[in-house]
Parts: sequence; C-alpha cells; structure tokens
Amino acid sequence: QVQLVESGGGLVQAGGSLRLSCAASGITFRNYDMGWFRQAPGKEREFVARISWSGSSTIYANSVKGRFTISRDNAKNTLYLRMNSLKPEDTAVYYCAADRTTNGVYDYWGQGTQVTVSS
Repeated sequence: QVQLVESGGGLVQAGGSLRLSCAASGITFRNYDMGWFRQAPGKEREFVARISWSGSSTIYANSVKGRFTISRDNAKNTLYLRMNSLKPEDTAVYYCAADRTTNGVYDYWGQGTQVTVSS
C-alpha cells in the first residue's frame, strides 16, 4: 500500500518559516520524481516545486522561487519543502506527489497538510 504522509504544517506569521516533510512508503522512493502542490480555499490546485529522483534537478513556481527549497533524502524516503519569507498568499493545503515515469503525471498523492500564514 502506497502512502505519502505530509507533516510540518501549521500557523506562522508573515515573514516566518516552516519545513514540510513527506514520508513515503510502499514505493521505491528513489525511483520517483517528487513534487509539491498547494490548494488555497476557492482556488485550483497549483504546482509549487519538483525535484528529480536523484535530487540533481529542481523546478519552482515563479511565486515561490527564491523563498522555497525542495529537497529529498532517499535514504530516509522523505521529501522536504523549506519555506522562508512566508506570505499570507502562501496559505493553502500543501500536498506531496510522486511521479514514476517522470512525465509530469503524478501517480500518488498525499492527504495534505495545512499551512496558514497570518499577516
């Protein structure tokens, strides 16, 4: 059974930082590109960041570039998202996802973790 379990969300003031984690089980984690997405109330889910299976390549949405850092530890089967300089508009449920075929179509999704940034 595949599980992606996010953690680390919470309430933070604008300008603060959080680190999200996504623990993977039931898959060979090192074989998957991984991504972070978010969905704010009343809005569609949007891409945040992506990292290749090796960790050598990363991509970011323009809205988070320079503030967020995606990383992974294949030995721990864990994906991370370090979020700095948080803004109220970063408030959303954050999801991690796994892409086996590296074609941008994600095979598995986590249940999400809430991030709320107060002004």
